[in-house]
Amino acid sequence: MRPDVPASQRLPGQGALLAFLCRPENYPESTPAVEVLETHMSWVFLTRRHAYKLKKPFRRGRIDYTTVAARRRSCLRELRLNRRLAPDVYLDVVALTIDGSGRLALGGAGERIDWLLRMRRLPAEQSLERRLLARQAGADAARRIVARLVSFYAGAAHARWTPAGYRRHLLSAVASAARDLVRPAYGLARAEADTVADALREFAARHGDLLDARVRGARIVEGHGDLRPEHIYLSDPPTIIDCIEFDRGLRLRDPVDELAFLAMECDRLGCPDFDAWLFDAHADLAGDRPPRPLVEFHKGHSAFVRAAIAIAHLDDPDTGPRAHWTARARAYLQQARGYLAQARGMHERTGA
Repeated sequence: MRPDVPASQRLPGQGALLAFLCRPENYPESTPAVEVLETHMSWVFLTRRHAYKLKKPFRRGRIDYTTVAARRRSCLRELRLNRRLAPDVYLDVVALTIDGSGRLALGGAGERIDWLLRMRRLPAEQSLERRLLARQAGADAARRIVARLVSFYAGAAHARWTPAGYRRHLLSAVASAARDLVRPAYGLARAEADTVADALREFAARHGDLLDARVRGARIVEGHGDLRPEHIYLSDPPTIIDCIEFDRGLRLRDPVDELAFLAMECDRLGCPDFDAWLFDAHADLAGDRPPRPLVEFHKGHSAFVRAAIAIAHLDDPDTGPRAHWTARARAYLQQARGYLAQARGMHERTGA
């Protein structure tokens, strides 16, 4: 096997590969059907009991999955990192093979031409996103999630940042998102992004002491990096999946930043009360109640970055209607403006 040869030169064709993975008889387990989910960077094939994730031969910025070897490394890294919060979900990495007659197999004896991450399939009804949309997740659910996270953060590696380095890290994400949002092909007005970016920079400049205190208090750890409601399942204890695996820098977060990100996404789903439940539980269980303007800053920062991620879907012709992603990006920008206005107003009124 030559793992660094691009997959496009090794496989019998992407269409044939996907067709193979869509057929129930090609899995080692009995399953009546295979459901297929597609994300920006992967396909997920759902059998009765398992989920198989196949990375796309994708390249964007720091992410490069264009070789078989790179996709294998990514699968192994994802397996290791996600076992931190979901040890019984992330099972193993399975080879996709092809024999001399061109027959594909999962875990076969032929040449290994790609790799899939195999996970235990989780009950959809346990998803926090689904529970929030059904208005079935309250303060108890928030407390259980925070309890799981507080335990996780207590054992996490600490970031070796200076206060100035931490500020640069946050503002680098602002600069990157601002550049992406105003690409001419996306059709957003520059002012839509610039007003938010300027407000984020202004807060960091005027109230950087709030950020600096978090670094000096050794609060920044290697966390999850993508704490959205769809990645949280309300099992006992809660199961949290799908952390960011491709960039450790994006996992280096203040727990308050991660909770603010989750609260922002809960707001988007129409559940603003979840914010107070999360931070009340965090104050009780971690002994940490951050200044509210800092929380609003992090919510605004997260919404701004998510706006850039949403609009980037327009680069993929198979990602669905353009209007959907443009509207999603604008909704995130509107959220960000609201949070930053609150942060500014709170700080001016209280000096907190």
